Amino acid sequence: MSEGEMTGTEHAGQTGQLTVVITATDGIRVLTVSGGIDHHTGDTLRQALDTSDTPRPRVVVDMRQVTFIDSSGINIFIAAHRALSEAGGWLRLAAIGESVMRTLSLVGLDAVIDCRETLRQALTI
Repeated sequence: MSEGEMTGTEHAGQTGQLTVVITATDGIRVLTVSGGIDHHTGDTLRQALDTSDTPRPRVVVDMRQVTFIDSSGINIFIAAHRALSEAGGWLRLAAIGESVMRTLSLVGLDAVIDCRETLRQALTI
């Protein structure tokens, strides 16, 4: 998937469509995600997080427009965090809305993956 490419899913489930726009800032891959992350839309996010061809990948996911996340989305982030860490890189989540943050905190994901209040903070090395 090339930078700036928008991906989506044809299945519009209960949480709606998920879109991911990929850009880069100072060598950091930035994913701007909109919609709900669930078992119907998760493949879109999983593909966007794939950096297997990048040495020491650094990824920030801008989540300010994410409206919902379920366990499949959480598992996608855990798998991506592991893969990026093993490749010598990192994953950060940024600008998480209150209801989504409540879910992430409830399952302890915020203790595993670096969560920042703003995109600017997440891009700061």
